[in-house]
Amino acid sequence: MSFDCMYQKITKFVLYNIVVKHILLKIMAKKHISELKPIEEVFSVWDVLTPDERQFVRNNYTIHHFKKNEMIHCEGEVPTHMMILAGGKVKVFKEGVGSRSQIIRMLKPGESFGYRAIISSESYNTNVTAFEASTVYMIKADIFLSILRHNNAFCYRFLEELATDLGASDARTVNLTQKHIRGRLAEALLLLRKNYGMEEDGATISIYLSREDLANLSNMTTSNAIRTLSNFVNEYIIAMDGRKLKIIDEERLRKISKMG
Repeated sequence: MSFDCMYQKITKFVLYNIVVKHILLKIMAKKHISELKPIEEVFSVWDVLTPDERQFVRNNYTIHHFKKNEMIHCEGEVPTHMMILAGGKVKVFKEGVGSRSQIIRMLKPGESFGYRAIISSESYNTNVTAFEASTVYMIKADIFLSILRHNNAFCYRFLEELATDLGASDARTVNLTQKHIRGRLAEALLLLRKNYGMEEDGATISIYLSREDLANLSNMTTSNAIRTLSNFVNEYIIAMDGRKLKIIDEERLRKISKMG
């Protein structure tokens, strides 16, 4: 076979694979959109909006899809939208000393984010990244502020949410600075269980974190996280299979978390 003939066959094969991949991605994207819940089922404060406000939001929100590890917004950016996580998992974090990240929150579908900076007229003070393929509803900042100023019930709901977040942040700050590494890691595992639930076996946490992410969530080095996880395994508190974490003895894990 001549070189030109072989080159043509290879080129056709590569182009064929590119086209097939493109078609499959479009089919998967359409399927994903068709399975997407309407905004009224995801936006927790929908029930306090007036009929006109609901229609206004319906006519003006946008849907954005983010790939795994894709940045949704960065620290220092000017906020343009309040956001609602429709599907997937998202982490909120800050870059610390020596480029070490501190995960502040792990968001689950239905949670709103990005609105604090809008209300305070500040730039974002955190980074937000899609932990896995995620879908986000976005409502323009001016629309959000307009409803906030004219709907007292809507405003009060967000005031409640800000107060709850502040209380959780205060408690987490104390826990991350005063608890021993075992207590911090136990707390992180229980937090993940609470946020994302368990798989069908009733024991495996329904999120797969790298050891680095788990360390960043627990305010410790990756090596300490690995060593502490291994100790938990040896003590039959958890089991590990790659990034899968299975809670075997939840009661003991809670005791470790409380003891600090």
